[in-house]
Amino acid sequence: MRILLIDDHALFRIGLEGLLERRGIEVVASVADGSRGMQLARESTPDVILLDMRMPDLNGMQILRLMRDEGIDIPVVMLTTSNEERDLIESLRNGAQGYLLKDMDPDDLVNALQDIVAGKTVVAPELAQVLARVVQQGDSRGVAQLTPFSELTPREHEILCHVAEGQSNKVIAKNLGISDGTVKLHVKSILRKLGVHSRVEAAVIAVEQELCPKS
Repeated sequence: MRILLIDDHALFRIGLEGLLERRGIEVVASVADGSRGMQLARESTPDVILLDMRMPDLNGMQILRLMRDEGIDIPVVMLTTSNEERDLIESLRNGAQGYLLKDMDPDDLVNALQDIVAGKTVVAPELAQVLARVVQQGDSRGVAQLTPFSELTPREHEILCHVAEGQSNKVIAKNLGISDGTVKLHVKSILRKLGVHSRVEAAVIAVEQELCPKS
């Protein structure tokens, strides 16, 4: 397993890097800056990105959104001290595959990372009840209930609507002013998040669920 660590606290970064490497996990890079982290994500393509929530300049949520909007589809795990319900929900809605707390047991962290690499979404056990409550009742402050569509970024939702109209990657790219390759990455991410294998299936779901405004 190859990990990219983005956290502005040097002592925590160094300690976590050593902890992971002692357990046979390769840390491809350990950086304090979100912009540098995004560059390294593109260059080194790690299996998982561990991302701190609270950072100066670009915070973890902003970095997560930028990664998803740029088509970086690597699993991102928020590793944070925040047990705030809104941070958890917003992280998952913006495409995080995990939300873990920094005080968790090292072996539990490694097990969680292995599950995430295997395709699972993992939330810190302490927050499982919070997540269950939100899914069952909805967030009273207006955060939508979690569904597969909740994980789509705004850009992915936009592209899904173009797919639902039967547009090709080339046409979507032209309409949105982005490259064909970026559209392809977004479509791949959309299919993964919706648990389908073709753009036709994704389009059918979008139409059935009335996810896109009618023209």
